[in-house]
Amino acid sequence: MNLAIEITSDFICPWCLVAEKRLNKAIAQLNSSVNIQRIWYPFELNPDMPEMGMERKIYRSQKFGSWEYSQQLDAKTILATQEDDINFRYDLMEFTPNTHKAHRLVWFASQQGKATEMAERIFTAYFTEGQNISSTETLANLAVDIGINKDVVIEFIQSNAGTPQVRELEHKAVSRGIRGVPSIRIGDEILSGAQPVEVYLTTSQKTVNQLSEV
Repeated sequence: MNLAIEITSDFICPWCLVAEKRLNKAIAQLNSSVNIQRIWYPFELNPDMPEMGMERKIYRSQKFGSWEYSQQLDAKTILATQEDDINFRYDLMEFTPNTHKAHRLVWFASQQGKATEMAERIFTAYFTEGQNISSTETLANLAVDIGINKDVVIEFIQSNAGTPQVRELEHKAVSRGIRGVPSIRIGDEILSGAQPVEVYLTTSQKTVNQLSEV
């Protein structure tokens, strides 16, 4: 029995990482041997970001009015997610990235059945290691971490391959009414925002039970 879970997210969204962590905990508690298939949909919160990103302090100061207020928001995120086992290291982040290449890489990894591994590695690299995920070299090294050949990834990223597919997936997400992330679809239910583990667990278990009755 297979259960497809559709995840729409962006790699600069801390709550997308939180949602993924909580979803993982819920899946681990499922009372079933169901095979989980995660389908990743890209969503670019900053589609007009320069290709190599922007210095984070400049970008966040412009967006939120001051660097001090930006730091307050970061602190609130850390405080609100203390039970989620995420070591947010905003102090290491020098850039706010353009995430298009990262989404293309996840699509590429999906062709090898490694989309979730790739997405989680990118999230970790950005939020807990402060790596610049706009960089082709950085992304290629992250792909190596999950067993994908570096030279193949560099060639892929430097080409236009995967761009039409990512754009199509982005359009599909928007056509389904998604205007923000994270958004996770389990069965017929769409859960917006980073929900508690219990919500993901209850929704997943209900969907599994329905599949079992078919």
